Amino acid sequence: MLAKNEIKYINSLKLKKTREQEGLFVAEGVKIVNDLLHSGIKVKTIYSSRNFQLSIFNYHIDVIRIKESELNRISSLNSPNEVLAICEIPKYDLDPAQLTPKLNIVLDTLQDPGNLGTIIRIADWFGIENIICSPETVEVYNPKVIQATMGSISRVKVHYTDLGDFLKGLSGSKVYGAVLDGADLYATKLSDKGFIVIGNESKGISPELLPYITDKIRIPSFGTPVSDLKSGISTAESLNAAIATAVICSEFRRSA
Repeated sequence: MLAKNEIKYINSLKLKKTREQEGLFVAEGVKIVNDLLHSGIKVKTIYSSRNFQLSIFNYHIDVIRIKESELNRISSLNSPNEVLAICEIPKYDLDPAQLTPKLNIVLDTLQDPGNLGTIIRIADWFGIENIICSPETVEVYNPKVIQATMGSISRVKVHYTDLGDFLKGLSGSKVYGAVLDGADLYATKLSDKGFIVIGNESKGISPELLPYITDKIRIPSFGTPVSDLKSGISTAESLNAAIATAVICSEFRRSA
């Protein structure tokens, strides 16, 4: 049976301040926890119902069997999924020299946890190992972000840094920016390495970062322009940030 103090402590890790102080985050669900167990991220403690079975043997992990009612009390999910893990927040070195030979994603002030989690999942799918975020971007260890990654957080490294300073130091690298006045993505010669910058959901890429963009790109719309419609109703104004990232990454991998 879980003690009240233990329940309180686990629930406190849902707060960014506590996660930063403790260097820990919470992950839930069979797939996500199993993926973390097979990664370089250290899983410290597992709280599980009787149905959950570890897919690997690790004698350094405390596995605590709890009742479903107790799992409900420590879970962030409406329908808790058998297992919750407490994990150490990994520390990654951000070395531009290691990133320049690869394709990378740069996120400028993304605010939606679901978007960030989905973009991490997209990066994993397209073999992109690193995502560089502005300090204003939603925190990667937010439980909603972790959940949206569906385990991809175990394979993609997420860094936070001042993007102006970072992009300024990328001498000779291709920096692609997704902007409304960019060149047609499908008519642009794309490299198999460089940095794809995705801006804020509503404001786009910050003006101070635009001077560092070497190649402006856009996903062309195939809907009917407003000028061709008597009703004045046009196609969608823009794509969701995560969807746009998926389309762009797919074209990079297809054409490179």
